[in-house]
Amino acid sequence: MDAEPSLLIVEDDEAFARALRRSFERRGYRVSVCARADEVAGLIEADTPHYAIVDLKLNGASGLECVKTLHRHDATTRIVVLTGFASIATAVEAIKLGACHYLAKPANSDDIEAAFGKADGDASVALTERPTSIKNLEWERIHETLVDAEFNVSETARRLGMHRRTLARKLAKRRLT
Repeated sequence: MDAEPSLLIVEDDEAFARALRRSFERRGYRVSVCARADEVAGLIEADTPHYAIVDLKLNGASGLECVKTLHRHDATTRIVVLTGFASIATAVEAIKLGACHYLAKPANSDDIEAAFGKADGDASVALTERPTSIKNLEWERIHETLVDAEFNVSETARRLGMHRRTLARKLAKRRLT
C-alpha cells in the first residue's frame, strides 16, 4: 500500500461519512468526502483517488453514475459500492461499470478495506439452499426497474403497471439507501 493512499467517500449520510472518514484517516488514508454525485468529477480532477467508497443512492441520484465517472477517469481506482438494500441488478451493474466490490450496509471499515484488496472472485462462496421468496423476487423486480428508470417513481410505476401510490407504499416499507 502507498505511504498515504487517497480515498474518496461519496456518501450523503453525514454521520456515516464522518465515521468512515475518521476510521480511514486513523488507518493512514488521505480522505476526501462529498455528498452529491455531481461533485465527484471536480474532486477527481484535482486529486485522483486510489480508492473510493460510493453509496448507491445519493439524495435521489444513482451512485452508479459516480462509479462510471470514477472508472472512466482512472480504471485503477478500487471502488466499493455500499447500499442499504443490495439487489442483484445493481450489484451486476456496479461491477460492470468498474466497481471491485459491492457491500450491503451495515459494513465497517474492516469489511471495506478487505473488499479493496479482493481482485478476483471467490468460487468457494457457499450457495444458498433456500429458493428466493416471492416478496424478494418482487422487490428485485421493483429495484431493477427503479434503476432502469433512474429512480423516477412515476416512471417505475408505469413500467411495472401499478399505481404510483401503491409503489410508493411498497418503497416506504423497504427503504432504499
